[in-house]
Order: sequence, then C-alpha cells, then structure tokens
Amino acid sequence: MAGCVLAIDQGTTSSRAIVFGEDYQPLSVGQQEFPQHFPKSGWVEHSPTDIWTSTLRVCREAMEKAPSAGADVAAIGITNQRETTLIWDRSTGEPVYNAIVWQDRRTADFCAQLRADGLEDKFTSKTGLLLDPYFSGTKIAWILDNVDGVRARAERGELVFGTVDTWLIWQLTGGTVHVTDATNAARTLIYNIHENTWDEELCSLLRIPLNMLPEVKDSADEFGMTVADLFGRSIPILGVAGDQQAATVGQACFKPGMVKSTYGTGCFALMNTGDAPVRSNNRMLTTIAYRLDGKTTYALEGSIFVAGAAVQWLRDGLGIIESAGETQGLAEQADANQDIYLVPAFVGLGAPYWDANARGAMFGLTRNTGPKEIARAVLQSVGYQTSDLIDAMQADWPDAEKPVLRVDGGMTASDWTMQFLADILGAPVDRPTVAETTALGSAWLAGSKAGVWPGAESFSAQWKLEKRFEPRLDEAERRRLLSGWQDAVRRTSST
Repeated sequence: MAGCVLAIDQGTTSSRAIVFGEDYQPLSVGQQEFPQHFPKSGWVEHSPTDIWTSTLRVCREAMEKAPSAGADVAAIGITNQRETTLIWDRSTGEPVYNAIVWQDRRTADFCAQLRADGLEDKFTSKTGLLLDPYFSGTKIAWILDNVDGVRARAERGELVFGTVDTWLIWQLTGGTVHVTDATNAARTLIYNIHENTWDEELCSLLRIPLNMLPEVKDSADEFGMTVADLFGRSIPILGVAGDQQAATVGQACFKPGMVKSTYGTGCFALMNTGDAPVRSNNRMLTTIAYRLDGKTTYALEGSIFVAGAAVQWLRDGLGIIESAGETQGLAEQADANQDIYLVPAFVGLGAPYWDANARGAMFGLTRNTGPKEIARAVLQSVGYQTSDLIDAMQADWPDAEKPVLRVDGGMTASDWTMQFLADILGAPVDRPTVAETTALGSAWLAGSKAGVWPGAESFSAQWKLEKRFEPRLDEAERRRLLSGWQDAVRRTSST
C-alpha cells in the first residue's frame, strides 16, 4: 500500500475519486453525479459549490473503502473537465458566478466579432486554438462584462480566475495556493504555448487583468498540501492535467505519432507530436500534451462536443433507454437496410468544422425507423466524427502512418461501438485492461513525482491490451457510409 495514489477525476456530469495501488489497479472508487444548469438555450453552467462538495465527498468515500482507510495514500493527482471557467474572491473564496462549462456557447457572437476583426490568426499562432466559445478566455470576459461589479473588483485585484483544477486546489489547500498546470493553461485562449507564459497581448484584447491568473506549473509538480482536517492528515498534490491530456498519459502515448481517443460526454482525440508544435491546416488544435521537468510535449487535438452525451439524450430526452448499456443490444437488432445518420450538433459542431451555430439533425428516417435504428445512429455518429478527426490529423502530419487508436471512456465498454469504430476508420482499435485511463494518468503524474511509481518508460511497458478490434468492413462500403455522413454534415451546417 506504500505506493497508493488518490486520483481525483472531476468531470462534466460527475465527480469521481479512485485509489490506485502500486500495480496501477483501482482499489476503490467513489462517484457522484451533480446537477447541470441550462439557464438559456446554448448556456451550460455548474454550481462551484457542487463541484467542490461532490469532489470532497467522493475522495472521502474512496479513501474509506480502500484498505487501511486510505491511510497509505502517498499523493493526490487531479484531472478535470477543461476550459470550464470560474472566478472567485481572492479573500473569501466566494464565487462571483456559476462555473461556465466548456460546452457553453454564449460567447459565439463575441468570437465571431473577434474573427471579423481579423484576430483569429493572432490567437491561433500563440495558443494553437481557434476563436470558439469552447475555450476559457471569452468566458472570463463574459463574466467580467456581465456580472454586476465584477470587472471593477477584478481590476482592484480582488478576484482570481481558475479552471476546475485551480478551483479544487484552492479548496483542498484552504485557499492558500492559486496554481494550474500547463495543459489546463493551454486551453484558456490566453496562454502562449510556445513561450509557456500568459500572453499579455491576448489578455489585453479580452480585457482580462493579469493579476487574476494562476501560476502555471509542470504537470508533475508540487501543487500544495491538503488541509489536514479534510482527510485526517495533509497529503501532497503532485500531479495535475486536463482530462484529455491525463488520458494521453494514462494510455502511455509518450511517443510521437501515438493517438488516443476518449469517449465521455464528448470525444477527444490527441496525437503526440513530440517536442515540436504542429500548426494545423485542417482546423485541428495545437496544444500541450504534458510538461515534465520543464520540457513541453505537444499534440494535435480534435474535439467532438457530443459523444456519450448523445446516449444521455436517448435516456433523458427521448426516453428510449433506461441505461446506456441498452444501446448495444438495440444497435445489434436494428434494420441493416436503413442508413440513418445523426449529426449530434446539440451545442454546435466541434473539430474539424467549428460551427457554433449548427444544431443537431437526423437524416434518412422512414416509417420503419424506430428506437433500434436511432440508437444505432447515435453509436455510429461517434465513429463518423472520430474518422473526421483522424483524417484531419493525418493531413496535418502526413509523415505519420495510420495509427492504432488507443481508446478509453465509458462508451468503449460497447464491443459493437468499438467494432464499428475500427470498421469506419479502417484501422485497429485497442482497448486497455485499465479502463480508467484518465484517472490513471493523473495518478501516474502524482505517483512518479512522489517517487512511489516508476518513470514513463517503465509505466509504458506495463500498459496492457484487453482487446483489439480489427477492421472488417469492405472498403467500398466504408467509403459509401462515410459519403452519407459527409452529406449529412453538409446539410446540418449553418454556413
């Protein structure tokens, strides 16, 4: 038990905590869903209090379930929903507004105005990102400009900004530490990924005071000690990474050209490009994969806003299913002669389209279309969107061979979905034995920093395959299905 690590995985719809043993296997888990708030069409918010209290509760639950009541946890690693934006009082810790979630689209018009002013290339060249409501910068600006008195308080130095990792570290350390890591900073639209510093020019364009911003650390670093009364003793926080970067680490994608794709609320594919950032010509994002010992490793990323969220829509919106596990059985029974395409643009389309105003649509419906066909279309939409990402990445980095895709996240439990993914990609899909790769990545960052877990090479050697899905679909049929998908996306586009 001397090598145990507590991983906090604070996600979009739930907070989880996992105690990992020294063999990288989960020993105990705590999980709690929390409310989503949709005050207006396209707006998505969380209560900062819900984020913190649910996180604290699941940490205590996981440590109580672990052998020796978690007493041998050597370090804490944190991974989090990225881009979600919070601002709070530097003295009291009181939030000035709800957390604006990464899915939120309220700043679409502001982003469009910045593009019209010819500023997108300036932002992209420095941050690797596009001008889209997805990222934190315009969310910060919205809070400053739309919540009474907040801008004046910020300019007086009374307020601080943070992504979810920063908010949790602040709470865990009793308000004594205001920090983030390079992967989370890289998602804010105001962090220069080439110089590894907050960019004064971009902050000025968005009218964001520099004194609000946290200190940026390596992904494996000293992020402070927890307040002793939270867990009965102080525990060092030694690893932090945004959820997709943590999954990249957890999948041991340490070599250039390796690709992982995570299927949670959304879907996010990252390709390791080594120590050189690759500028995308296909509207992929250039981002930081991780930063260790001061050395930055970069990645190309494709972001899909709706993956597992479409399955939730089947359950909560349409009432077709009671649990996510039912979708595979429905898909297997669907009429094979119906080509139904769901374009799940419920909050706009992400990469490679970046169409904030697109909305979801379904094509090919007949009188014989029912729950089975709709469920199949939902699962297939994940494969089609992933294919778009991989094709764009390969166009950006043509030297890379068609990759084996390492997958993780809740949807990967469905063999049917993973087989369709391999078929539509025309490439193998590998599912690891440890499904909790996002939490595992943050745990490895913390454990390696604490000296209780080994370095990257040894960690990579212990990555284990649970199942490989080989493509079985005829090439002509694959192209036919993709052609239908591309037609559906064209008809969904707002432009």
